[in-house]
Amino acid sequence: MTSLPISRAPAIGSYRWAALLLVLFLPACGGGGDSVSPETEPAAETTPMETTTPPTTPESDLPTPGPSAVLMRTSLGDLTIELYPNEAPRTVANFLQYTEDGFYDGTIFHRVVRGFVIQGGGFTAEMVEKETREPIENEAENGLMNLRGTLSMARTMDPHSATSQFFVNTKDNAMLDHTSPTRPGWGYAVFGRVISGMETVDQIEASRVVSRAGHNDVPETPIVIESATVVAR
Repeated sequence: MTSLPISRAPAIGSYRWAALLLVLFLPACGGGGDSVSPETEPAAETTPMETTTPPTTPESDLPTPGPSAVLMRTSLGDLTIELYPNEAPRTVANFLQYTEDGFYDGTIFHRVVRGFVIQGGGFTAEMVEKETREPIENEAENGLMNLRGTLSMARTMDPHSATSQFFVNTKDNAMLDHTSPTRPGWGYAVFGRVISGMETVDQIEASRVVSRAGHNDVPETPIVIESATVVAR
């Protein structure tokens, strides 16, 4: 199980990472009228990155989990997600509200990029984007890092445009971490971590992907979130 330290590693400042981030995250990330349409983004080739497991961090360096967790049952297996309301209170409250409303039930993991992320929480199996609530404030400055197994909010180029969509990091993605309170430096807000079911994450990541309805990296066989429920820790 991947540990989640509070301290932040230095961000990776290469043009290759920047291009990968723009191509993979800005399209199809929800967010109302300010959403960046996938049709407006240029296509680009990406090279799969090797997944590595970071060293174990002392328990004292981990965030204090909240009283609740989310059990997400998918068509490929279950995920148990630990949430961090102390570090990301608005983001956790937003995620829990969508969960309690049943919003995620029947949605899919609509973007899978090997050696990077799996993303879901906004589209049906027919690739219809669901209507969401208003965007939330970006809490990426909370000191949590985008390590393998962590959950972060997906968004458009606007740092404060996240709504319902989230992603699970399948490797350590330092280029997604907060570096400064500027448009390019805001990063992506970590608010939780998969504490059970990383084998399901890896199985989702290994899915064959296709282009569908104007979106790239869509699993050929829909991977459905059958239910998401709040459970006591």
